[in-house]
Amino acid sequence: MQVSQGKVVGITYTLKLTSGEIADQTTEENPFLFIHGIGQTLEAFDENLAGLALGADFSFSIAAENGYGVSNPNMVIQIPRSVFEGPNVPADLLQLGNIVPMQDEHGNPMNGVVRDVNDEAVTMDFNHPLADQELHFSGKIISVRDASSEEMDHGHVHGEGGHHH
Repeated sequence: MQVSQGKVVGITYTLKLTSGEIADQTTEENPFLFIHGIGQTLEAFDENLAGLALGADFSFSIAAENGYGVSNPNMVIQIPRSVFEGPNVPADLLQLGNIVPMQDEHGNPMNGVVRDVNDEAVTMDFNHPLADQELHFSGKIISVRDASSEEMDHGHVHGEGGHHH
């Protein structure tokens, strides 16, 4: 069976950045499972796996523009320090490099990275942590099967290694 639209695919992979740093990795004991072609992964990721058969090894790169994008300077925002004060705010929250879960003006969740802190403001970067990075994937296709109608309706894999309701 080959990787194609609507197939549940299990892979092992290593994701390296251009620097050689390993950004993510899975194993046969804990593979990455997804439904191919429904937007669960980067479009370029799906394109590179399309047509591969069970047991196939893969190795490909995705340019930043086709991955997590190029940094947008408008996504680096200064927020008044007072927003981060109060009895329920951890004392160590505003450490440089910390990822802080927040919400936009519409209540949508988003993560920001603390870039600078002073007495008046906190500079937060809401760009994806892998923005500007070329992504280098290598791995193996370890399972391919048809997605059930329930999995397609729900938009995710069920069962072992997937979502449990």
